[in-house]
Amino acid sequence: MAETSSIIPDRAPIEKRPARVLGVIPARLASTRLPRKVLREIAGKPMLAWVFEAAQRCPGLDQILIATDSPEVAELCHTHSWPCLITSPHLASGSDRVEAVAQEIPADIYVNIQGDEPLLQPEHLSALLRPFTDPAVQVSTLRVACTPDNIRNPNAVKVVTALDGRALYFSRAPIPFGRDPQSGGQGPQYWKHIGLYAYRAAALHRFTQLPPSHLEQTERLEQLRLLENNIPVHVETVETDTIGVDTEEDLVHVETILRARLRQAPLHPTSVVPSESKAAVEEPASQPSHRPPTHS
Repeated sequence: MAETSSIIPDRAPIEKRPARVLGVIPARLASTRLPRKVLREIAGKPMLAWVFEAAQRCPGLDQILIATDSPEVAELCHTHSWPCLITSPHLASGSDRVEAVAQEIPADIYVNIQGDEPLLQPEHLSALLRPFTDPAVQVSTLRVACTPDNIRNPNAVKVVTALDGRALYFSRAPIPFGRDPQSGGQGPQYWKHIGLYAYRAAALHRFTQLPPSHLEQTERLEQLRLLENNIPVHVETVETDTIGVDTEEDLVHVETILRARLRQAPLHPTSVVPSESKAAVEEPASQPSHRPPTHS
């Protein structure tokens, strides 16, 4: 649950202007599996730089800032002139960190952009924002076709949806269960969840004020708190996966992909590309995920 007054004044405070769509990159320095990972260098620059620069290239974001509990991360932000707010170290999750920012900077929609997703592309963020043309949409997230090796991987979260795109359930189990093989021996279509979210301001506030729910604690999936409290989540489909970096193996894998992208078609860090553009190098539709069994 987000704390009130959790923003610690920075020595170079950003302009706290209202934004229709505000992208927030929670960047916690402490990590049990890969310490200091947001500062780790990948293909010549810090992981956080890859995430921030991808967000910059999304034309749908009016403003982007980094929310961190670390003066060291804030120093990196100052060096690169990235807007940054230092939040309380006692916040439990990235969602709570986004809500702490929301208490300081008004916006209509907040986009939670994980700081350990260096394969993020602007197309992911454009897809997150697309459903908000419907005023009934309160929360959005993403899915990508699940590769066979991830179907039974508990660290690759699966999602099933209604015909209108509304999430019915998220699980570490292979859902749906294929009771009877279809013709040709093919099973059901599985979808892997990508843990990026966009919220209307009221939905974000309500979500972070609710206590952890039973299913959330059972599966260790924060988004189940939304479903258990009847907050609908719209799931948009994308073509390319991301890899959340949690291990040294992830780091090596991601660096290989990013170096291949740079060889193919290097992008200027601040250039803007249309949301319909394809990445210079598209990874397979879904990459293995190594996420530990904790909250998404």
